[in-house]
Amino acid sequence: MSLFSRKPLLNGETQHKVVEAIKAAELRTTAEVRVFVEAHCEYVDPMERAVEVFGKLGMHQTEKRNAVIIYLAVKDHQYALYGDAAIYELAGGPAFWKTAAEHLVAYLKEGKIGEGLCACIIELSNAMALHFPYDPNITKNELPDEIVFGK
Repeated sequence: MSLFSRKPLLNGETQHKVVEAIKAAELRTTAEVRVFVEAHCEYVDPMERAVEVFGKLGMHQTEKRNAVIIYLAVKDHQYALYGDAAIYELAGGPAFWKTAAEHLVAYLKEGKIGEGLCACIIELSNAMALHFPYDPNITKNELPDEIVFGK
């Protein structure tokens, strides 16, 4: 069974829903979440690509080192979740990230990419809000909320 559907990755309505999920998530936390989607992964290991993209997007420069990226390579059927140093450990280390990835995969297997991204954003934001709750003194959105599309 394919991990991704053959339909176009994200139509306009789905993109809008994903961006709205990001905005809603970030209202509850000082942490930042980004979604990066491309056709092919440049590496065998999608985590290596996620780490590279994380750096290229300047996500390691958030004030509290609490940014998270959801990475998808559609045609290669690869994905990765990567959190900066502070959020990675506080969220529960490898066990939390593995479980969140398994939940995303369950949606991807059904061809529900948009729903999977939104559910993943919510799951990640629950951990982000717990460990990096909203602070009214920090009103700056450190990273853009839109989905980033690669090659």
